[in-house]
Amino acid sequence: MAKVELKAPVIDEIKGYASDAKSAVLVDYRGLTVEQDTKLRKELREAGVVYKVYKNTMMHLAFEGTDYAQLDKHLEGPTAIAFGIEDETAPARILNDFAKQADALQFKAAVVDGTYYDEAGVKVLATIPSKDVLISKLLGSLQSPITNLARVLKQIAEKDGEAVEAPAEEAAAETPAEEAAPAEAAE
Repeated sequence: MAKVELKAPVIDEIKGYASDAKSAVLVDYRGLTVEQDTKLRKELREAGVVYKVYKNTMMHLAFEGTDYAQLDKHLEGPTAIAFGIEDETAPARILNDFAKQADALQFKAAVVDGTYYDEAGVKVLATIPSKDVLISKLLGSLQSPITNLARVLKQIAEKDGEAVEAPAEEAAAETPAEEAAPAEAAE
């Protein structure tokens, strides 16, 4: 088999991941132990992130004509790529959390929804919560005023209900005594 025929399936695999991905983050993994790398791969896999190590030339060929071609200038030395298939910020977030434990892991660059980010930009991306967390915070903030309004209305209704019920109860308690007194006087 010719070398070109051997490279084609790898390039097609990278193109497949790139077409499905919402983001891609490049990292330099030099210095990671096998144990650290295994742990990192497990965390990324559980979050729906595809983490692979390819030859730089293969990634360069696969990225031609795509938004990920912006990463070509960072394809030097040992490079791993993390594709965010479901969540755009998941690769950056997980890699950043892991880099706090393993100093050897270094960001190179990223592309998220077609926008290029350098190393500093990737670190900022890593601070953005996941889409699910952001949606739940939004829903919570939208629901909060409605919930507070409902509580206030309930308290007003309960207060008014006690005020209305109290005179009615007092009137009912006083009525039999008044009726009894004239009846006794008549006898």
